[in-house]
Amino acid sequence: MKKLLSNIKIEIPEGIYLKDPESSTLGKKIIEHSIILLEEIGFEDFTFKKLGNSIGSNESSIYRYFESKHKLLMYLTAWYWGWIEYQLVIETYSITNAKEKLKKAVEVVTKTTEQDNNYSHINEELLYTIIINENSKSYYTKGVDQDNKEGFFTPYKRTVQRIAEMITDYNPKYKYALSFASNLLEGALHQHFLKLHFKSITSCNSKTTPTDFYTDLTFKTLVNAK
Repeated sequence: MKKLLSNIKIEIPEGIYLKDPESSTLGKKIIEHSIILLEEIGFEDFTFKKLGNSIGSNESSIYRYFESKHKLLMYLTAWYWGWIEYQLVIETYSITNAKEKLKKAVEVVTKTTEQDNNYSHINEELLYTIIINENSKSYYTKGVDQDNKEGFFTPYKRTVQRIAEMITDYNPKYKYALSFASNLLEGALHQHFLKLHFKSITSCNSKTTPTDFYTDLTFKTLVNAK
């Protein structure tokens, strides 16, 4: 099962891209180097001109794949959440105990990301840094409702729903499974951000991880829920 899933392509909602970057060598190069450049200089300073210079290609060639840098960021965040969803499937499919399954799910979505060699043109560690710093910029826009209608956030929403189902399996009486699941995903990113940039306002550090915090919070909340 794990070997099978590791070879599955991460599906990105159509409409985010003009041409599937997975379909060509140049497209994969655009994705690979956009991750490197975004992690290095941030979304605000990132431009297709700078990306073109880094890959030795014309700026216009990048526009054949993405109409804007915002769509490129949406592609990267959609890929990340699709990849996380597959990790959830891989890591939990054989676990039958509801508590252990949820515990593993919390670990998957809160731990520090490590490199996955199944996708050679995507550095998941660098991408995770981008997600921590830039994820909200993919949907905190005036066009979010239309983007949502187009299905651009489906991988993210599906990941939330999977975790919510595990919460309900563990405690069917808990009324706020979706809210808790979405808070878990966003909160974990925020704690990693605080750990990196605002160390004085988080209990997470080199010894206490966001996984430790959210595992404790999850089960103390759900055990006491009626």
